Amino acid sequence: MGWFGFHALGGKHPLASIPIPIKGPENLPDTPAEWRGRIDYPALDRQLSALSQRPEMAGLAVAVVEDGELRFVRTYGVADKSTGAPVTAHTLFRWASVSKTATGVLAAALAEDGAVDLARPVGQWGTSLRLPDGAEARITLDDLLAQRTGLTKNAYDEKLEEGQSPVLLRTGLALAPLQCEPGTCHTYQNIAFDAASEILGRAANKPFGDAIEDRFFRPLGMVSAGFGMARLTGAKDWARPHRGAQVRPVKEAYWRVPAAAGVESDIVDFATWMQAMMGNRPDVLPAPVLQLAHRPRVGTARLYGGPLRQATADASYGLGWRSFTYGGSRLEGHSGAVAGYRATMIFEPATRTGVVALWNSDWGFPFRIPFTAIDSYHGRADAGWLDLDALPPVARMALAP
Repeated sequence: MGWFGFHALGGKHPLASIPIPIKGPENLPDTPAEWRGRIDYPALDRQLSALSQRPEMAGLAVAVVEDGELRFVRTYGVADKSTGAPVTAHTLFRWASVSKTATGVLAAALAEDGAVDLARPVGQWGTSLRLPDGAEARITLDDLLAQRTGLTKNAYDEKLEEGQSPVLLRTGLALAPLQCEPGTCHTYQNIAFDAASEILGRAANKPFGDAIEDRFFRPLGMVSAGFGMARLTGAKDWARPHRGAQVRPVKEAYWRVPAAAGVESDIVDFATWMQAMMGNRPDVLPAPVLQLAHRPRVGTARLYGGPLRQATADASYGLGWRSFTYGGSRLEGHSGAVAGYRATMIFEPATRTGVVALWNSDWGFPFRIPFTAIDSYHGRADAGWLDLDALPPVARMALAP
């Protein structure tokens, strides 16, 4: 790894010089001979290979960080079923709502700089967000990023997906129904949450996406990571969205709320982001910034569904950041879903062990992957999270519309 510096200029005076790693030839742990650690990687690989062959799947990319080190990178299936192009370690996928983690740490970093005040009411920032009864004058930036607007869950997302302007929708939220008094409960949002892009871009004195790329992605060497639909679809190697065997049109909707769901990258850079979230790069993301972003603010409902929902507890939300207990341990991260894409990043801070996974289908079953790896790390018996025998037979599923 090498590096070069860039100078952020304020008038004639350099304000910062940040070392930016340049990717050299990679030596990824992508073969069995290179897998080392407590996790049973050959068994995990067999399970992922079987999972990737289900008709609900198209492509899948998985990376595991164990004890803070990248120990496993593997890709499966296809980026495009119409051409058979395989998924590679450099195939771009969408992070979907995992993008919120970048928004949260940017807010925390700017707060540490003194550039933003998390306790300042959202209404004082001059954003497009309007809430019932003028509640934007009461809820703070901290409330906004912790999803405490009080709005009903995913308010007006369907209008965003229809192509309506997120700025106009944020203004129209003044007429939306409330689930609770603003500031008192957790209600998950995308359109309202993206008011953060207006606040943080103004505080950083540059477009929101550029602020995150310049402050985090480039210094971390995440050259594949960035924002925008054109950036994804213009790449040489990118995963098309799928529903079953069908390649679906790419929908721009959630790129228009970048703070909520705007990031794409390959699996290697996604793993680099998780390592930074674990505290591996204090030169870019110091411990006080991570602690401020990750600290739980509000309790939430249990995550996921079915047996996995019952296996987790004590869920909470920080600044664009989830945490919960599983198997007696505290786990952190986020997951995301947009049309034709899913993403997850879950790790155990105490051991700096976790999983990132990206796949280009609407199927939610692979959200179980991190729990299989974490169980293996702790030597627990296989809980069957990736057991495909409980699913409908493949032949029957292939006939479904």
